[in-house]
Amino acid sequence: MKQWTRRNWLKLLGLGSVAAVVEKTSAMGPGVVASASPDQLLFSQPGPEKTVTCIVIGAGARGNIYASYAEKTKGEMKIVGVAEPIELRRTRFSQRYNIDAEKQFNTWEDVFKIPKFADAVLICTPDHLHYSPAMEALKMGYDLLLEKPIAQSWRECEEILEQSRKNNRIVAVCHVLRYTPYFRKMKSVVESGQLGKVISIQHMEPIEHIHMSHSYVRGIWRKKEETNPIILAKSCHDMDILRWITDRRCREMVSFGSLDWFTPKNAPAGSTMRCTDGCAVESTCPYSALKIYYRERTWLYHFNLPPDVEQGEAILRQLKEGNYGRCVYHCDNNVPDHQVCSMTFEDNITATFNMEAHTSYSRRRTRIMGSEGDLVGDESQMTITRFSDMKPEVWKTADHAAIDSGHGGGDYGLVRDFLRAVASQDSTLLSSTLELSMESHLMAFKAEDSRLQGRIVNVNIEAAHD
Repeated sequence: MKQWTRRNWLKLLGLGSVAAVVEKTSAMGPGVVASASPDQLLFSQPGPEKTVTCIVIGAGARGNIYASYAEKTKGEMKIVGVAEPIELRRTRFSQRYNIDAEKQFNTWEDVFKIPKFADAVLICTPDHLHYSPAMEALKMGYDLLLEKPIAQSWRECEEILEQSRKNNRIVAVCHVLRYTPYFRKMKSVVESGQLGKVISIQHMEPIEHIHMSHSYVRGIWRKKEETNPIILAKSCHDMDILRWITDRRCREMVSFGSLDWFTPKNAPAGSTMRCTDGCAVESTCPYSALKIYYRERTWLYHFNLPPDVEQGEAILRQLKEGNYGRCVYHCDNNVPDHQVCSMTFEDNITATFNMEAHTSYSRRRTRIMGSEGDLVGDESQMTITRFSDMKPEVWKTADHAAIDSGHGGGDYGLVRDFLRAVASQDSTLLSSTLELSMESHLMAFKAEDSRLQGRIVNVNIEAAHD
């Protein structure tokens, strides 16, 4: 695999020399390059001052994505330990990163039974396993890269914050959208004043119907008691983007939503409890497990298929026995499949957010209305129009997102900034610090309170900390 050095990244991003650009600090995050476009900011600064050693807790999708940064660069990151209860995942991960046998653990608890042996811990576990390993890691003096959401309750989030301050540790929350060229461009447009004063924002996250069925109907995020409310588990990214783009605190929130479609009352005539039970409508159902997993062989990561078996037989066995073979109308899911939020920020900025499962498409949609112009974007491109000349400027992500990682380059952008922060022990090198992420998490918690209580709620970070 190609080793990506600092010189490689600069060449790829069109920056011949770091000396040719000038640093400044802004709300986009420290080390912002004044003469560079936002897509160039991800790797425009020198890498970490030293190799940062890391332990990965949770060798699932997110753990593998963040760890793979070590393969993309030379000498910036070294994986020295892993904790993963699924043997197949643990073995694959350990072989991939040449991890010593004594540093391969079944559970997160085992990691902290021996003295500290790395600089940082990457917590990439399911939602309900964020709080406890985070607290133990901080107590032992590790810096943290913590997958979102921070924890399952506001009080747990506060305790992690308190522990990080007590032990003077760096904690980065994986709000990866802050590190994508697309959202950095959006942030830079707002900060530049091209739109004048921000008046209002409309923002939508289209989950896409198959993604919804896989993750939030059949999958591990289907019950909020076991994970989190979907507005936090899925859409804390969006609350964070609204807080980041406005650079203002949210003051009031009202939210409505429900689980409307994926319930027994909507099960078609002739449907069965499992798609493999002879369902009369399986061949035409868009949510057919046989179609999604067996015939199309998509969304298979959670199946943990071993390489030395006949894939089709293994998939069918799981569909007949596991969660992913169940009819979407006969699962034990309880999270909403649509939710809307209206909120006010300081400076009288209003914003709306829609989380929508029933879409044929993904990629977030955003409209920003300013006093002197507006912006419309869908993650593939954005159009900026100033009222003074009405000449649209079109910015296309494909022309700028050269970084090969998920979330439009945001995954690796986050990891790089985290490594730099840990190496220099300087949390200001991060955009998504724990302190900043607390505010957007509070917005999500309050949105769920409003949805359940049917009323407008105050969002006051100062009062929440009291």
